[in-house]
Amino acid sequence: MKKAVICGYYGQGNGGDEALLVSLLQMLPSQIQPIVLSANPQQTHKRYGVNSCSNRSAFAILKALKTSDMFIWGGGSLMQDVTSWASPIYYAVLMALAQQEGLKTIAWAQGIGPLRHPFTRWLTHQVLLGCTAVSVRDGASAKLVSQWQINPLIAPDPVWALTGKSIPGLVDIPAPRVAVNLREHPQLTPQRLKILTKALIDFQKATNVCLLLVPFQASQDLSIAHSLASQLPGSHQIIHLEDPRELKGLFREVKMTIGMRLHSLIMAVAEESRCFALSYDPKVSRLMEEINLPGWKLTELPDDPNIISSAWLAHYANGKTLNRNYLQSLIDRALIHQEILKRVCE
Repeated sequence: MKKAVICGYYGQGNGGDEALLVSLLQMLPSQIQPIVLSANPQQTHKRYGVNSCSNRSAFAILKALKTSDMFIWGGGSLMQDVTSWASPIYYAVLMALAQQEGLKTIAWAQGIGPLRHPFTRWLTHQVLLGCTAVSVRDGASAKLVSQWQINPLIAPDPVWALTGKSIPGLVDIPAPRVAVNLREHPQLTPQRLKILTKALIDFQKATNVCLLLVPFQASQDLSIAHSLASQLPGSHQIIHLEDPRELKGLFREVKMTIGMRLHSLIMAVAEESRCFALSYDPKVSRLMEEINLPGWKLTELPDDPNIISSAWLAHYANGKTLNRNYLQSLIDRALIHQEILKRVCE
């Protein structure tokens, strides 16, 4: 039995990153025993039944590296410097340590960038050069690493292929249902949130739908969900799910989704919910372009709530879900990320 240290933004209560972890565990060959670095190792162990250690303990991390055969960056936008320099430096140091210890290293299902500073670009370049294998989840990431003479495997985000689970009791919530996911972000200014809230109120009055407010990360999404809930005139419910498989399964019962977070949109599209995107990040804009998803960048959001609610009403009434053959191709191609794991594990 070989061991693999798996590193990502885990144990932080972020539904999208937890979904990436579950997708990776779902694709990991059975002969590989995972050791997950987590901000909450006890929770990670209990929830997924895997060995886990603290991502803040240098001793525990070094011990895990010395007893393992592989090291995997487990998906997502780990190497980006928009939030801070700390994130890319932290993940790069771990990758470099693993390479120094002689482990096989995989940058798996990565969304590389934005990397605005020369140092973080150089750092990312160096550790990727030392990787045994690299896979990315979008064309922009592939283009960037290709400039460094690295030939990555490119495939859709692994969460497309995550197996969703039904949620007991959801059928008791009134239908039709529309899911809403908003998160704290500098681009979601108080004025823009006020405009979106007014648009949601008008949209609900016109459709009489039940609005499901779906936080993906409590620390960034829950306060906005409560703010919206206090102002909505009609049926609504806040649904905070910790199991990413249930989180994905939720969208199976939702006619339309209005989402900011990348994985709220991926999950919803994959479960055949009509989607309308509100982009705060290049990764969301890339998804909108790649699968022709309607929506706005937050920086280009109309000032008039009537324009927004009218666009939502039109999509609710006449919008289409993704063509089933194309959707199946995204799911099938997402499984290509599994091939890189099998190849390196041989």
